[in-house]
Amino acid sequence: MGEVVQIVVFVMAFISCNALLDLSGVHQVKGTWMGCTTLPCTYMPSEGFTQQTLIWSMERDYSTSTIFRRDDSGDHVLLSRFRDRVSVPKHSPGNASLLIENLEIPDSGHYTCQVIWRSKNNSLITKEVTTMVKVVKVAVTKPVIRAGELGLTVPAGARTSLTCVASGSPPISYRWFRSGPGGKALLLSSQAELAWDSLRPSDTGKYYCEAENNVRARAVQQSDTVELTVRESPVTQQPSPETDRHSRPPLTPRGDAPQRVPTEPLYEVVFHSTADVTRLETDVEVPVKCLHKETNSKTETSNDTFAMKDNGHDSICIRKNPEYENLVNAMESEYEIEKI
Repeated sequence: MGEVVQIVVFVMAFISCNALLDLSGVHQVKGTWMGCTTLPCTYMPSEGFTQQTLIWSMERDYSTSTIFRRDDSGDHVLLSRFRDRVSVPKHSPGNASLLIENLEIPDSGHYTCQVIWRSKNNSLITKEVTTMVKVVKVAVTKPVIRAGELGLTVPAGARTSLTCVASGSPPISYRWFRSGPGGKALLLSSQAELAWDSLRPSDTGKYYCEAENNVRARAVQQSDTVELTVRESPVTQQPSPETDRHSRPPLTPRGDAPQRVPTEPLYEVVFHSTADVTRLETDVEVPVKCLHKETNSKTETSNDTFAMKDNGHDSICIRKNPEYENLVNAMESEYEIEKI
């Protein structure tokens, strides 16, 4: 009974390991002539099992050839026409996918990925997956023009470029043209990128590109036309040699400084009395009565009279001085006594 249990446990463990070490791939891959493609071959690494050998082989015209082999001695490309064109990722456990570059038409066929694992008890487990590869030629598509970072409106003196982008089987050749008057086109370049180191206003114009490959009798595809506009840079005035940009404007002497024009009305005061007049303090407010008529000689002798010029009008104002008025009254009284 104990032996039966051990056998069941071993079978279950074997089945579980086989499930974990199962290879994953695809049935068919279509590759572009002169392009590259990847044939998937992956598995889930399992503890206790180490990848011992990896083999990629190709079957074509009922003949099978080994392309790639990885073992303890390293990686080996065994088919000369695949040399420098195939590779498998390193230091990526569980990834045994095959990368094929520069695909050729004879690369079409059935590819088999075979992986052999060794367990701790030195038993070997082998799994494989097959993928059919079909290499086709793809005609070039209509190219698209991509402008530089500055766009299609660029200031003069700037650096920019236009890039022609198309897809299809390489190699793809490009040509750049500038539209001219009468529908004529000027050939500018045979590269995918048309670049300017320093734009000029004369570079303003309409541009287009063409793309071509060796598929379908060398069919040529033409892009849409784009218009490049070069703005003229604004003219900046250069400082004269005599002027230092850090210097300050010359100072004006005080004697030549412009006089400040008063904004308040101008008043002119004229005293006509010969008597002694006591000076009033400037901070004492004295009521002023303005008379818009001429005064007689008596009024002029008995009052302080001054002219006010305000807004172009002349006014005669009379200011009553109490001390002066008392003096005048006293003189008049004395005059009347003598007269009597």
